[in-house]
Amino acid sequence: MSAPTVDLIAQIRGVLPSLPKAEQRVATTILGDPAALATYTITDLAAAAHTSEATVIRFCRSIGLSGHRQLRLRAAEAVARRPSTPDPKVVGGDIPAGADMPRIIATIGFHDTRAVSDTVEQLDPEVCTKVVDALATAGRVDVFGVGASGFVAADFHQKLHRIARTANCWTDVHSALTGAALLKPGDVAFGITHTGETHDIVDVLRLAAERGVTTVALTNFPRSTVSGVVDHVLTTAAGETTYRSGATASRIAQLTVIDCLFVGLAARGRQRAADALAATAAAVRDRRRSSR
Repeated sequence: MSAPTVDLIAQIRGVLPSLPKAEQRVATTILGDPAALATYTITDLAAAAHTSEATVIRFCRSIGLSGHRQLRLRAAEAVARRPSTPDPKVVGGDIPAGADMPRIIATIGFHDTRAVSDTVEQLDPEVCTKVVDALATAGRVDVFGVGASGFVAADFHQKLHRIARTANCWTDVHSALTGAALLKPGDVAFGITHTGETHDIVDVLRLAAERGVTTVALTNFPRSTVSGVVDHVLTTAAGETTYRSGATASRIAQLTVIDCLFVGLAARGRQRAADALAATAAAVRDRRRSSR
């Protein structure tokens, strides 16, 4: 099975922090107005990005393209596939000071929806299958996340627990490191970090890898530090809007990936999962107020 063709805009966002400064200007120029790229010659793009044509070529190669011609074609495809915004003013992603509630709602709704659709489009089924394989045979799964990613880690832990999988969730670095130190080959260490540069998560996964544990990272940036220390990398494709860096859009995208893994894992042992879900639901049924 071949990997999915990654949406160019999501791909550029994912590698942006790892690019040299001059190439970052090219990337930022494209992200600012992807549709305009179809009309740009290489000279036009270089001028708009305040750089050289040679830098544009290096940028193309950095994202795996042969040159400017392929860049224009991929940009046209990306623009054609993407849904139009409810309001042209929403496109930039910013929520300006004084924005009224309709604009806030439209902007947040648009970007959260796009975070999910872009994430699903670029998610690699082969990598997901390998991760589900590891989860299905793991003696223990430890999930790590701090800050906003810690909420996603807790959600994944709760899902695993509901289908009778032995799992722990660590959101404090000291607890995470002591937990990782007790993992064994055959276990899974699953770290969640939007930036891929969170030292706590990188260090924990590195320790787990040293112990022969299967390691997985969920990040928005495939060229980040965490990608170099794990066995499997799962990626989201979330942009952020004003006031929300590392928050809602990235968290919704992360939860989408977690849901895919959970359903894939539950499907491996359908009866076991169904029995566990029924038992756990029954355990809390009388905690709900009955309707009258």
